Amino acid sequence: MLIAFNKPYGVLCQFTDRSTPPRPTLAQFGLPAGVYPAGRLDFDSEGLLLLTDDGALAHRLTDPKHKQPKTYWVQVEGEPRDEQLRALRDGVMLNDGPTLPAQASRIDAPALWPRDPPVRFRKTVPDAWLELAMREGRNRQVRRMTAAVGLPTLRLVRVAIGAHRLDGLTPGHWRECG
Repeated sequence: MLIAFNKPYGVLCQFTDRSTPPRPTLAQFGLPAGVYPAGRLDFDSEGLLLLTDDGALAHRLTDPKHKQPKTYWVQVEGEPRDEQLRALRDGVMLNDGPTLPAQASRIDAPALWPRDPPVRFRKTVPDAWLELAMREGRNRQVRRMTAAVGLPTLRLVRVAIGAHRLDGLTPGHWRECG
């Protein structure tokens, strides 16, 4: 079984939380028993999370050697310049080493659901949206890459993993993949 889930902002990618007070987890969304996340999505990121009860499938979806691209829509602070986009496309040096090249392009603001809490709006600071596709999945990599080129991330939404897309799923809802 493979499930596509639209993880809301502020939800942990696990079914339990031992912190005090406990944070929202996947347990509150009525997901089928026995499925577990194939990969992670940060607490403060939103969008597509795949869950499965098949360990081999989870491995194929998450192991970088299987080259499943992950596509993100990223709202950044600032106006992206050509050299910043080129740096993302060439790979960025992070504190844990260089990243692989990413596909990076500027996009129009996508039609998304409102985020709760909303991204802080500042009249004097412009923002823009990027689409980034990458084959790596280091901890907070998208946020670190955009910050490294001078474009801090304000909002991060994963819209695809390989051929699996968010397509029409609203936050907190899921569907079985055929």
